[in-house]
Amino acid sequence: MQRPIACAAAAVTALLLTACQGPISPDAAMVLPEGDAARGQEAFVALQCTSCHVVAGVDLPAPAAEGPVRYTLGGEVTRIRSYEELVTSVVNPTHRLARSFRQEELTQDGESLMPALNDVMTVSQLVDIVAFLQQQYSLKPRPTYRYPTYRYGADEE
Repeated sequence: MQRPIACAAAAVTALLLTACQGPISPDAAMVLPEGDAARGQEAFVALQCTSCHVVAGVDLPAPAAEGPVRYTLGGEVTRIRSYEELVTSVVNPTHRLARSFRQEELTQDGESLMPALNDVMTVSQLVDIVAFLQQQYSLKPRPTYRYPTYRYGADEE
């Protein structure tokens, strides 16, 4: 009889302690463990990402079979994607599709052809792949423009 009472008391205490913490802030971010780029490269190959993806500047083994499309990841870009954007692209590839995608690069429903790996990829593989991919991007220098110097009044002499 005392055991059920003790369990109920522990549950109520835990509930009250949780309630004391207040609501979760909308600014709270989920933080994943740091990934290992070398293991990420191995996972990238093991999960057959090379069937559809080439990584700029990285010599990866040829895929056993090529996928329906080929995308180059990495290289010089005008904007480097954030850690969060890369994680989202891997776990939810249809979340934000580039406007430049052609119809044959999408499913009939307008979604990414990238298969969902959420049931086969571990969290460790995910963070390792993101660590590997993050290292492959570099920021392309913006073109500069030299504006001519005007001297007011110089033409009036």
